[in-house]
Amino acid sequence: MAHEFTDLDAGPVPLWFQIAARLRKDVQAGKFAAGDRLPSESELNAMYGVSRTTARSALDRLEQEGLITRRPGKGSIVLPPHVDQQLKTFAGFADEMRSRGLRPSYDTRSIRRLPATADVAKNLKINRREPVLTVDRVLLADGYPMATSQSWISPRVLKDQAAPKTKDLNARSLYAWIEAVSGVRIVGGDETVEAVNANEDIAGRLRVSVGAATLVAHRLSRSKNHTPVEYVVIHYRADRYRFSIGWRRPD
Repeated sequence: MAHEFTDLDAGPVPLWFQIAARLRKDVQAGKFAAGDRLPSESELNAMYGVSRTTARSALDRLEQEGLITRRPGKGSIVLPPHVDQQLKTFAGFADEMRSRGLRPSYDTRSIRRLPATADVAKNLKINRREPVLTVDRVLLADGYPMATSQSWISPRVLKDQAAPKTKDLNARSLYAWIEAVSGVRIVGGDETVEAVNANEDIAGRLRVSVGAATLVAHRLSRSKNHTPVEYVVIHYRADRYRFSIGWRRPD
């Protein structure tokens, strides 16, 4: 949908701020949906009679707010809304996205059996260097990367089960695959979250700048009988994902 042009106000409010406010209002009103392209710097320049620097500042503000992503050759693309995950419950990535009207999908980068590192062995309660099925994926919502994950699945749970095919994990959640082949359902676990700047590899996967803020979750998932099932490290885009928790002051 086209942006509706109206004259800018001649007053103390900066022109770039006014343009950003109007574009923001259009996005929030649904005139531009996730994946749509906003007017370019040159289009805003011609539309409002402002300098390229002013138009760039308006779009920069929307990018800082997490409403758009700037892609060379593609312009300013509207992003899906932020996702707020409640820390007191866990539904899995696919269920979280569907509950917010977003379409989850996966880009499986690799499926390998690798020797367990000390950290993986400690969490899964297995021997160090024991072969562990390792799954590396990018998690997407409406086609946009929200997170990248590396999972290690306990050999005690999978036993002699053959590794899944890439197409299997691109089509459904990892938890659904684990339950289907092993009969083991993940019901809970422990998770810690910290802030980390994206290195070159993570930045490329998430389509953010090197050094951009990410939220890194270290999660150990367990079955009903408390058996460790999966240990995973997930890097979330901090501009797309937020964690929230309810609390009360003790009596």
